[in-house]
Amino acid sequence: MRVLVTGLTGFTGHYVKLALEAGGHTVFGLSSDLTDIDTLEIEIKHIQPESVIHLAGISSVDHKNANAFYNINIIGTRNLLVSLEKQVKKLSSILLVSSANIYGNHTESILDESVPPRPRSDYAISKFAMEQMALLWLDRLPIFITRPFNYTGVGQSNDFLIPKVVDHFKQKREIIKLGNIDVFREFGDVRDVANVYNKLIEKPPIGEVLNICTGQPYALKQVISNCQELTGHIINVEVNPAFVRKNEIKTLQGNGNRLKKAVKDWNPRPLIETLDWMLKDR
Repeated sequence: MRVLVTGLTGFTGHYVKLALEAGGHTVFGLSSDLTDIDTLEIEIKHIQPESVIHLAGISSVDHKNANAFYNINIIGTRNLLVSLEKQVKKLSSILLVSSANIYGNHTESILDESVPPRPRSDYAISKFAMEQMALLWLDRLPIFITRPFNYTGVGQSNDFLIPKVVDHFKQKREIIKLGNIDVFREFGDVRDVANVYNKLIEKPPIGEVLNICTGQPYALKQVISNCQELTGHIINVEVNPAFVRKNEIKTLQGNGNRLKKAVKDWNPRPLIETLDWMLKDR
């Protein structure tokens, strides 16, 4: 199958490409700017994808330019859908990647797809708006949406929590300065996410929204403990108030039952295996 992956050169895109090629698919990236619909339509017409995985977007919740969230995540996605509808003859699936951040803070300990979104940042608002905008095309395009919870792996920027922690252990630093350590997050493996995207486009759950989650949250203290166990190095944690985010979500834990129905062999690896992979990478 001819698969177009937006954001192909990014962190997730690299692993998605590997998973798709291992599955026998032909992978295409996108060189056009998503905000330039004229050049986008020309490129889409030339590629003629049979399936699309839309990864491209502003992904970091700490991005300084709030307008970029809306320009790329909403307008860019709309331009993509317009171009696909106008220029592609036959599409089997369009996977739009949203984010679990749209759930915000809830009293529910485990979040399934029926939980009402309460986005608490420009990033999360832009992702939820993208989802709502995409509903306009459900009767004309084979769209489904994923809401990935946190995941990590080799190649992710040190601006993200787990790579930052891993890098400090690799360098055998004595101290690491972090923000709020009393939060619980899932930390899936990017290789698992890439593999599940490959399986989802092969049997697409058209019209559905699916959490991409492990169902296992970890406290930051556990991450530090696992790294110490794997390396034998002890590091001291200092809380830097400057790193504490406003509107911090205390716990993000997903219910993956819907995903398991769509991908019956979904079996994400434990965090300690991902940390071991990252710590051994040179």
